[in-house]
Amino acid sequence: MKLLFISDIHGVPSTLEQTLAAGAALGYDKIVLLGDLLYHGPRNGVPNFYDPVKVACLLNGLKDRIVAVRGNCDAEVDQLMFEFPMMGDYALLEAGKETFFLTHGHLFNERKLPPLGIGTVLVHGHTHVPELKKLDCGLTIFNPGSISLPKGGSSRSYGYFDGEALHHYTI
Repeated sequence: MKLLFISDIHGVPSTLEQTLAAGAALGYDKIVLLGDLLYHGPRNGVPNFYDPVKVACLLNGLKDRIVAVRGNCDAEVDQLMFEFPMMGDYALLEAGKETFFLTHGHLFNERKLPPLGIGTVLVHGHTHVPELKKLDCGLTIFNPGSISLPKGGSSRSYGYFDGEALHHYTI
């Protein structure tokens, strides 16, 4: 199974469209949305080309291929915009030999690990900084970064699992 990981869209359809086109060229079975889909949060300025309605329409068109979790900027009212569930704090997804624990990152992360034994890869966004590393305990941490509001000197980025390995791509 091939997975496209997208996090921290924050209501910007232009970067979502670019990411979806790049992901289609790679080929994917599922799109994993790691939260912060529509709103940009009070600490961020309004992103260029902010259009949460268009983001919802783009994602609803792919609803049968989406697995999504709630971000810290997502609210119950956002769920009204989507035709797929996106309010869970985490989800588990098996692909190839891996079990992915999917979360946004504000509740579970490297400093606050989820209960042991429920995944081989902890995938989260939230920091807007891409990351891939293996912890001493054997757990892999993967953060695709943000497609709209990169931080820490990083570029707009997304993640990809080709069935065997994890990758970062910039847009």
